[in-house]
Amino acid sequence: MSCSEPLMAALDALDRAFASEEPFLVTGCTYCYGAQGLAELSGPVHLIPDDMVSSVAAETPDHWGDFPRLYRRVTPRIIRSLATGELHVDEELVASRLLAAGWTTWDAPLAEALRGVWSALWQSTLHTHPSPVPVRDVLSLITVATGTLRPWLNIWTATRTPSADAHLTELVKDVMVEWEITDLHMGFYDEYHATPELLAWLLTDVRDRVTDARLDELGT
Repeated sequence: MSCSEPLMAALDALDRAFASEEPFLVTGCTYCYGAQGLAELSGPVHLIPDDMVSSVAAETPDHWGDFPRLYRRVTPRIIRSLATGELHVDEELVASRLLAAGWTTWDAPLAEALRGVWSALWQSTLHTHPSPVPVRDVLSLITVATGTLRPWLNIWTATRTPSADAHLTELVKDVMVEWEITDLHMGFYDEYHATPELLAWLLTDVRDRVTDARLDELGT
């Protein structure tokens, strides 16, 4: 499924911002990747095979000699594959790995370009149904990565379109399974406790857009 033009523009801007990231000698677990895999990661980023990009996206930091630098360098490849639904790595895990890599401390042009992708990805998701990545996964990704949920919910509130409402219906059905909404955490390591903000939002800001009687039980 293709991405929206604003999202593609944000992804292209991400590529340009990270173009100055030079190749370096990548070291790491030779048992898992071997000399060939490490050599591929040490070469031009656009030539790194997709399976190795997925490995960097998912692997634990202690597998690499310089995890922050490696993850930063491969970030545009990881995020583009994720945004187009082609990464096949848990979106919440990507968010957790970005936090471990310290993305908010990167040079301003890099961090700002990534923030631009978060906004464009969220808007593209809300305006596209079905979307390449499920709305809950996108919301978890950007919430954990940025450490804040409410701004993204506010954008959803203001987006009164059939696609946004369809996503809302799906989210409610998802989080109401076994009443998960009563203790909902986001992030691969449950970094963000989302219940207080998300439940209050569902019961107030968008209650008129959801036809799920189970919410009434939570509001009493």
